[in-house]
Amino acid sequence: MYGDIRILLLADSHLGFDLPVRPRGRRRRRGYDFLANYATALEPALRGEVDLVVHAGDLFDRPSVVPSIAYQAYEPLKRVADAGVPVFIVPGNHERSRLPHAALASHPGIHVFDRPRTFVAQVRDTAVSLSGFPYARREVRTRFLDLLEATAWRGHHAAHRLLCIHHCVEGATVGPANFTFTTAADVIRVRDIPADFTAVLSGHIHRQQVLMANRGPASVPVLYPGSIERTSFAELGEPKGFMVVSLGEDARWERRHLPARPMVRRDIDASNMNASRLDAVIRGAIAESSRDAVLSIRIAGVLTPEHRHAFSAARLRDVIPPTMNIEVLPVDGFVSREHLVSRRAERGASAQLSLYECAV
Repeated sequence: MYGDIRILLLADSHLGFDLPVRPRGRRRRRGYDFLANYATALEPALRGEVDLVVHAGDLFDRPSVVPSIAYQAYEPLKRVADAGVPVFIVPGNHERSRLPHAALASHPGIHVFDRPRTFVAQVRDTAVSLSGFPYARREVRTRFLDLLEATAWRGHHAAHRLLCIHHCVEGATVGPANFTFTTAADVIRVRDIPADFTAVLSGHIHRQQVLMANRGPASVPVLYPGSIERTSFAELGEPKGFMVVSLGEDARWERRHLPARPMVRRDIDASNMNASRLDAVIRGAIAESSRDAVLSIRIAGVLTPEHRHAFSAARLRDVIPPTMNIEVLPVDGFVSREHLVSRRAERGASAQLSLYECAV
């Protein structure tokens, strides 16, 4: 490792996700999966395998977290810094551009991009500059060059320049339909990234990917390590992890995977099912899914109170493995028995059904 400078790059750890202070019900909380993957991602730094750590934003899932969550986020970073590995953090959009309980992160080896700024790290005999700014909530497309200049990146001499941000860059893709970010106000133009940078280290996009700011031999890679766990079904099937970036004559990167919970979606059309049949189909979907899955069941068709009873929380609790997370979502809503109105004159024996909203 002595020839190259190695950087552990992670982002979008979303600590505090599904970890309520006062949980209403007893079920597996996915927040512990995020904490476990966060600890695993930092292990190479604690083993001395890297020279720097960059967290590229959304360390937390929300701007206000209880001190115990903040402690669980910052304490591993302090151990990394105590081991002689400097840590750099970009506040993201979920933190509203500032770290909560920042005093708990106070350490000479932990550096926060709390405003546009540049840090210089001396790694053996090589200077590496890290320039960046917290998530810009408005019009970053038009403000990017000004924000970049405010970091004073040109005034620092270094063998490698890194840009650390938490933003969309043109060409980034997300979701099952591969939506591509292009010209929106919150998307940075590729052409605005100076060729002087060795690489861009960014969070915000949860899919692990590498973009190239195409300038021929002076191409600048934009590295997205992705989120450390799946936060929504838009990420179904995507591998999760972090990156180890090596700086030598140029930038190279290695993708490392973390254990992500399998996500499973089941669609059920209950239009012609009675409540007993729906109950059996739901139980079958649960039985066929991995015991540690995050399972989403979407039920189409107008549902009666009897249907609703078939997937009530109390009923599902008896059949769901304790290692599984499940949500059951009625697509078309429920009908209320009290609102059934006879329309025999108009529609024979059929009935007018009035829908009411029900949160499951």
